[in-house]
Amino acid sequence: MAKEASKNCLVIVESPTKAKTIRKFLPKGYVVEASMGHVRDLPQSATDIPEKYKEQEWSKIGVNVDEDFQPLYVIPKGKFKVIQDLKKKMADADILYLATDEDREGESISWHLLELLKPKIPVKRMVFHEITKNAILKALEDTREVDMKLVHAQEARRILDRLVGYTVSPLIWKKIAYGLSAGRVQSAGLRLVVNRERERIKFKSATYWDLEAELEKAGKNGGAFTAKSLSLNGKRIATTKDFDETTGKLLNEKDILLLDEAHSQKLLAALKSGQYTVNSVEEKQFTQKPSIPFITSSLQQEANRKLGMSARDAMRTAQSLYEQGFITYMRTDSPSLSQEAISGARNAVEGLFGKEFLSPEPRQFSSKKGAQEAHEAIRPAGAEFQHPRETGLTGRELSLYELIWMRTVASQMAEAQKLSISVRISAKSGSDTVVFGTSGSRILFPGFLRAYVEGSDDPEAALEDREVILPEMKEGDSLKLNNMNALTHTTKPPARFTEASLVQQLEKEGIGRPSTYASIIDTILDRGYARKLGNALVPTYTGIGVMQLLETNFMNLVDYKFTSGMEVALDEIAEGKLDSVPYLKKFYSGKEGLAAQVKEQDKKIDPKVSRTIQLDQIKDAEVKIGRYGAYVVKPGTETKDEVHATIPDDIAPGDLTSTQIEDLLIASERGPQSLGKHPKTGEDVFCLTGRYGPYVQLGLASDDNPKPRRASLLKGMDPKTITFEEAVKLLSLPRELGIHPEKQKPVVASMGRFGPYVMCDGDFRSLKKDDNVFTVTFERAMELMREEKRSRRGAQALKDLGKYEEQAVELMDGKYGMYLKWGKVNATLPKEINHETLTLEQAIPVLKARLEQVGDQPAKGGKKAAAAEKKAPAKKKPAKK
Repeated sequence: MAKEASKNCLVIVESPTKAKTIRKFLPKGYVVEASMGHVRDLPQSATDIPEKYKEQEWSKIGVNVDEDFQPLYVIPKGKFKVIQDLKKKMADADILYLATDEDREGESISWHLLELLKPKIPVKRMVFHEITKNAILKALEDTREVDMKLVHAQEARRILDRLVGYTVSPLIWKKIAYGLSAGRVQSAGLRLVVNRERERIKFKSATYWDLEAELEKAGKNGGAFTAKSLSLNGKRIATTKDFDETTGKLLNEKDILLLDEAHSQKLLAALKSGQYTVNSVEEKQFTQKPSIPFITSSLQQEANRKLGMSARDAMRTAQSLYEQGFITYMRTDSPSLSQEAISGARNAVEGLFGKEFLSPEPRQFSSKKGAQEAHEAIRPAGAEFQHPRETGLTGRELSLYELIWMRTVASQMAEAQKLSISVRISAKSGSDTVVFGTSGSRILFPGFLRAYVEGSDDPEAALEDREVILPEMKEGDSLKLNNMNALTHTTKPPARFTEASLVQQLEKEGIGRPSTYASIIDTILDRGYARKLGNALVPTYTGIGVMQLLETNFMNLVDYKFTSGMEVALDEIAEGKLDSVPYLKKFYSGKEGLAAQVKEQDKKIDPKVSRTIQLDQIKDAEVKIGRYGAYVVKPGTETKDEVHATIPDDIAPGDLTSTQIEDLLIASERGPQSLGKHPKTGEDVFCLTGRYGPYVQLGLASDDNPKPRRASLLKGMDPKTITFEEAVKLLSLPRELGIHPEKQKPVVASMGRFGPYVMCDGDFRSLKKDDNVFTVTFERAMELMREEKRSRRGAQALKDLGKYEEQAVELMDGKYGMYLKWGKVNATLPKEINHETLTLEQAIPVLKARLEQVGDQPAKGGKKAAAAEKKAPAKKKPAKK
């Protein structure tokens, strides 16, 4: 390297942040530039297809299926200048280093750079899994060529995704609704969510009773505790696990006793005067091992559980930490640690907790079979782990780094030593003997729990929570009854997936790879196939409709084993064991291929059937998907016409009942019923139900008044019981509160789809829990207006970058990531750009690239802005997806 240091060397990475970090570790003569992510890709729309290929049928897919599946690569808009700049830099260089990420995607970017730059100077591929001085200098010494096996595997993955998406999606447009799509891994992921909702629909609840006693042990080291009934006269009392989820009945009626209210109350009365004796006390010591270091899936799960981050947020934050040199590469399914990492973790343990907290021997973790991506766990970078307090990080980056630091350090700590205590107590009254049980636990030695408790932010507090201390008891001890209650319980349906549990299930089923979990969830949500209800993922009626079509006609595409098998095939292509072209031909071409399947099913699928949702709990009506969402249809008779009624979006498919359906149909059949005449206008006031829930309306829509005044019901209001006075009060909104002192525009309070708010000149703020939209004052409204802005979709203004063409440019943090806002133009911030150091100069090219895509101007802005760009050409119909 010393010899090359005297030469001019060009190093290309993906992002400016990564370039900035690497630049610090390289000798003089090295120039580091960023490719700004991918430099070539398949066409995204018809306008991207080169003119000479547009007449070819295969060009709509972007893959020449007739010529060994040759992909049609194009340079995305906004990347031409990047390529030209890199060529200029390369003209002054003697050696080219390609330093993109070490996974398949990074290898693919390096190959595309070679194809576009066509270097005539020596080219070296340098790889590293952390950005530290030692790692970078070692990577310079130990270079290799671009690994074409990895490139072919990534290319095959991209082609497979395109073949599925652009072949099946047009069929879904025709049979259900325009704009919907299918995907190779997203569809299998959606099926998991839909099947869980089906399980909830089939679920039949059951009710059972038991007894809970508050007992006390007298004397020294005594105390009170609670115990639950376990058996009556030798027969075990039923609990949740004893019921069949689809029938609500006991799985084994012979050996299990089901207590009802009458029986439990009878026992309660009898046992109040009973005798309570300790039957047995069992103590057992056991050890608990620390969790393995983070891999991509487990990091996403813990970040969701402990920090409330979505999978995408976790990966975006981890990428920033990696590019700044704080952690190792974040896309990996290998939990192994290097010797350097083990030493770093053990040194941290000894320095912070003492030698007694170290594991007796260094603990290593082996990779599962077929582990891909990077070859080490996600851990703090370097040989000496930087303590979270010393990093200078803040916010999410600090929280996630601390999580990674704690998990890695804990992996080299001693096992926790615990003691479990199980006590059985007999209560006798007459001929009846009820056995009660209670259990306790004590931590004898915390070990790794001192540093990291899974699912907890505060290890010290968590240690206390995990201990259940019982008074000292021995067999034969008499106990005193302080109180007893008969408790009723209802079995619960299977829990819906959260992002964390869905990632766990995707990994278990082998669907996707570490780098795709976040995008699977994002796609399901973005397409409207599922929505968030708290942390739970709920399938929409549209999502269920798409899944029904795929299951009925293309079951292999959503079969978990088939999808997992495709991932195995891609792994074998990466290892050089499988040729991608024969595999793609078998999948797509021929009589059994996807293309033939789609052509055949296109003739068979009836759109009316495809738009009908099968819900087991609905018997006398049909649920259908329409242009404006889901609706229910009651078939007509000889004397009655067919009745339609909109189903509000907030009623989940699994929660929809026959009673709700009946109410919706009755309201629709009856038509709008006036609550009374408005005291000021004399118009009728109605309470109606639409796609977004119940609302009140002033008058009926007509040609003269196509959009009557409306107001959503407040949370807790029942459309069945709302009064005329309440409706008039709602229609009094918006309320003008005063004039904004700076904007000189009115400040108003009103209700919207997402709840009550105050607003001035298009600037909105949500009212807080204790605020009332009818009584909020101007002073309180101004207090809210001065708070940091966060939109209903979760978008938060992070930074005002300045003005471009007389229009403000803002950096926003939204539901789906960072983006730039310029008037009404929104442009996604490339992940390669560090938002913390973003400048207006960096933002302008991103906005220009977005303008090239949409061919439009911001709605607001000066005349200069309007004249700066030529009139956009007429939009062409996009290529089928």
